[in-house]
Amino acid sequence: MSECTHDCSSCSQNCSSRTQPQDMHIETNQLSHIKKVIGVVSGKGGVGKSLVTSLLAVEAKRRDFKTAILDADITGPSIPKAFGLTQKADGDGEYIYPVCTKTGIEVMSVNLLLDDEKQPVVWRGPVIAGAVKQFFSEVVWNDVDYMFVDMPPGTGDVPLTVFQSIRLDGIVIVTSPQELVSMIVAKAVNMAKIMNIPILGIVENMSYVKCPCCNEEIKIFGESHTDEIAKEYGTEVLAKLPFDRELSKLSDNGCIELFEGNWMDEAADKLFG
Repeated sequence: MSECTHDCSSCSQNCSSRTQPQDMHIETNQLSHIKKVIGVVSGKGGVGKSLVTSLLAVEAKRRDFKTAILDADITGPSIPKAFGLTQKADGDGEYIYPVCTKTGIEVMSVNLLLDDEKQPVVWRGPVIAGAVKQFFSEVVWNDVDYMFVDMPPGTGDVPLTVFQSIRLDGIVIVTSPQELVSMIVAKAVNMAKIMNIPILGIVENMSYVKCPCCNEEIKIFGESHTDEIAKEYGTEVLAKLPFDRELSKLSDNGCIELFEGNWMDEAADKLFG
């Protein structure tokens, strides 16, 4: 028998401790109001999940939506770096206050609480999961139209905690073109289905690179299988992002809000209306 998650609604076992499904969702505090929450997930690390989270948030803000990012990747937080955030988050003993980016996106990340951003977070799973729940319930999120949750990769403790604890309006799955990734995407899709979380679509990162001489699209990883995977699981490909030197430079320099490109336009049209 697999380890019990105490969520009987997603379990087929008929054990003696089985109970009626319980609502495990947590609420925000009385000072916060969040309309929609979108999780950005990946079955494996290194596919650009934080980049996609950042770009979606920037697109939402450019369309005049009040936007926030909850960085749930506690052991690998990269959102503050992408937005050039160096200010630390404040607290008053009861609530924590997020840091705003240059364009006004509210952000909470563990790196905004550490004295040294290079200090590793060496915590066990339950502690990390508890921190994510605190970021949602104890941070004063103002009147937010769209919150994006940058999830840690995989299907372990923290993604499970987010799925069980935060009322997600849906998830965006980030992948790359390699054929091997189809199995990894399947794991993320199936986990979402088990937890009854809507899948809003797939974003393929590292899709191609454009030749600087002839502008031809060169597919470094070969032909993409993402469209086939999306069709198989009844979802759609929202965007295909290239290797782009300028985009990488902006992210590295903390200036992701200055990015230029229409790669995410169609995704934003579908997600934000």
